[in-house]
Amino acid sequence: MGTVVRSGSRVQLWVACLLLAFPATATGPEVTQPEVDTPLGRVRGRQEGVKGTDRLVNVFLGIPFAQPPLGTGRFSAPRPAQSWEGVRDASTAPAMCLQDLQRTDNSRFVLNGKLRLFPISEDCLILNIYSPAEATTGTRRPVMVWIHGGSLMSGAATSQDGSALAAYGDVVVVTVQYRLGFLGFLSTGDEHAPGNWGFLDVVAALHWVQGNISPFGGDPNSVTISGNSAGSCIVSALVLSPLAAGLFHRAIAQSGVIAMSLTPDSNPRVLAQNTTASYTIDGTFFPKSPMELLKERHFNSVPFLVGVNNDEFGWLILRAWGFLDKMEQLSPEDILAIVRPYLASMGVPPEVMPSIIDEYLGSDSNAEAKRNAFQDILADIIIILPSLNFSRNLRDSGVPVFFYEFQHRPSSFMKFKPEWVRADHAAEIAFMFGGPFLTDESSLLAFPEATEEEKQLSLTMMAQWTQFARTG
Repeated sequence: MGTVVRSGSRVQLWVACLLLAFPATATGPEVTQPEVDTPLGRVRGRQEGVKGTDRLVNVFLGIPFAQPPLGTGRFSAPRPAQSWEGVRDASTAPAMCLQDLQRTDNSRFVLNGKLRLFPISEDCLILNIYSPAEATTGTRRPVMVWIHGGSLMSGAATSQDGSALAAYGDVVVVTVQYRLGFLGFLSTGDEHAPGNWGFLDVVAALHWVQGNISPFGGDPNSVTISGNSAGSCIVSALVLSPLAAGLFHRAIAQSGVIAMSLTPDSNPRVLAQNTTASYTIDGTFFPKSPMELLKERHFNSVPFLVGVNNDEFGWLILRAWGFLDKMEQLSPEDILAIVRPYLASMGVPPEVMPSIIDEYLGSDSNAEAKRNAFQDILADIIIILPSLNFSRNLRDSGVPVFFYEFQHRPSSFMKFKPEWVRADHAAEIAFMFGGPFLTDESSLLAFPEATEEEKQLSLTMMAQWTQFARTG
């Protein structure tokens, strides 16, 4: 991934487009419907290939890690999945958790404008497994658990195809789903509904991985959790939560941590107004506030890779928030009104806030300057500064911390994003998942039009991410 520069007390990983030779290929067994025995029952999946290698991947979709959260199970902690008789079909895409489809539609702009909508159901606490075809009979592979983003309001585990990452990285990839919106995060502020159900779902999935991943070729003693945006917030939350102790061994947070203001107040009235869901200090998942846990060094000490993109508020989030066509008309007073709650949450005195806006705007008041200032201040206070603060607290306690910045503008942006957009929020996902090598070109992260340089960048990122999953 380019050069790794140790600068004083932190490590910075700069993503660069460097040539990387294709890894050696291996021929998998000629099995089209692989079957695996788990402690809960037998599952039958399917086998897929990826571009550029002969290695095959066994894919198992929709395996339940908890009972359906229905009836008395709604607004409560997940219960362990029950066993089943016979062979469970795990070859077709499962339902995604209940969500607003209009909001979900925004996710199709993550990279290439494609979107595959899956059925919606409350019976959605499932995970998908992508394992090298020879893994079930060979050496145990590192496990990479991916937690999808979507503002804790939307998304699906199946939108991220882990087959290329599994094949090229020789790892077992697990993508998980969790309850969203008010079903996942509604809190009454008391013992009746303390909230954080979505976080508890991911904890349940990690427990499932510990007890069931071995038959799929995964090593339960080498589990890396990873995610982007809201998924990255969950990763950092798991680092802080005592409930996740011992369930993972490394963590990757891409574009966000739990302190970032994309997850604001979880007041029931706020959720009723269909705003972003959030966490609560429930005394169980979060015994104290995230900031207190950080300051008191009460967290799971595991190697931590954290990073940002160089244009986090370039297009995607601004489009979702309705600011895309308004930035250039904003006055300094308008910008201050928008960012005031975020600055206040960081402890910035009200009398200092106008000078901060002036510092970003400078003396140039043209439309482009306003746009750049608005984008930069949002990225800094919502994603970049919280990520730096979180990682510094870990570093100061002796945790190995690595920091990267993704700087590449994908060529696919030419289709629908303005020229001034650089590496937008979530632009890196298709590269670290091997999008240029996915055979299903209709999947969200497939990137068939990738240039040769972008293919090499994708290979580099897969190699670096999976190496971190192996050694930290």
